[in-house]
Amino acid sequence: MKRFFKFIIIIVLCAACWYAWNLYQQDQTDQAQLDQTQIEQIYDIGNLPEYSGEPSVVVSGGEPGFAPEDLKPEFYEKFSELDSLGRCGTAEACVDREHMPEGEREEIDTVKPSGWKGGKYDFIDNGGFLYNRCHMIGWQLTGQNAEERNLITGTRYMNVEGMLPYENQVARYVRRSGNHVLYRVTPVFQGEELLSRGVHLEAESVEDAGEGLSFNVFCYNVQPGVEIDYMTGANWLAENPPEPAQEVQLPEPAQEVQPEN
Repeated sequence: MKRFFKFIIIIVLCAACWYAWNLYQQDQTDQAQLDQTQIEQIYDIGNLPEYSGEPSVVVSGGEPGFAPEDLKPEFYEKFSELDSLGRCGTAEACVDREHMPEGEREEIDTVKPSGWKGGKYDFIDNGGFLYNRCHMIGWQLTGQNAEERNLITGTRYMNVEGMLPYENQVARYVRRSGNHVLYRVTPVFQGEELLSRGVHLEAESVEDAGEGLSFNVFCYNVQPGVEIDYMTGANWLAENPPEPAQEVQLPEPAQEVQPEN
């Protein structure tokens, strides 16, 4: 009889575990579908304007999509798990001054985000390399560094001309005011492409409900003068590339004037 009851208990426990696992899997599937639906609603992806020379474009009149109940002055950061293709999802943080890092950022060369390919061109600054490992939540905001769920393959142009100015706005506001900023970054992929077409950036200052800082933009993952295959990250020289990047020549140091005897 004891063996019978043990057998029944084991069956019940197995059934409960199976049921819990299926609920978890369904929740993950529903969340992924919800995230994609939200992205499509924000962008209506097919209707995003084509890149026309500006690194970013305003989305939804510049109004971020946070709900009022999201605006809580409490630090956090969270990252989506990589999908089956190794691609990042949405990253979000409530940035505050206390968690902003000091010192130098460490190396992140060990991380190979989806779509990472070689590419070097003499008209791109910083050594000519096409791709950067782009932090979605910038290191200067929370100190998060070699976190694979926070690093995407982005062109030098998108990283420096597109994302960085907005990231700097957040950092400056937080340092100056001491307030929190809710910051969300969503990479946008088409189909099974490994390289994102760009990133959606949203920010809203918390304590003053967006009065101090608020934006909603899309940054294009492009590089002038380079053609890109977004399915793989492969790249090649465009027909009419820009002129090679010029090295900045520093002026000669002033000559010390020798006093007359």
